[in-house]
Amino acid sequence: MEYEYRVVRFGRDSSRADIRAALTEHAEYGRWELYRTVVYMGGARTSWLRRRIIRAPRAS
Repeated sequence: MEYEYRVVRFGRDSSRADIRAALTEHAEYGRWELYRTVVYMGGARTSWLRRRIIRAPRAS
């Protein structure tokens, strides 16, 4: 399977509710799934989202 990735960064001033709302919106409307999240010292967060690439067969 092949995936495409999107990196979403949140500043240290973002609340958990705001982050959750943004990730939920990506999941519901863009069909993204949460792949990984890193919380850095200082409070900044980076989340990697991924979704499967669906390739349509070529019509002859």
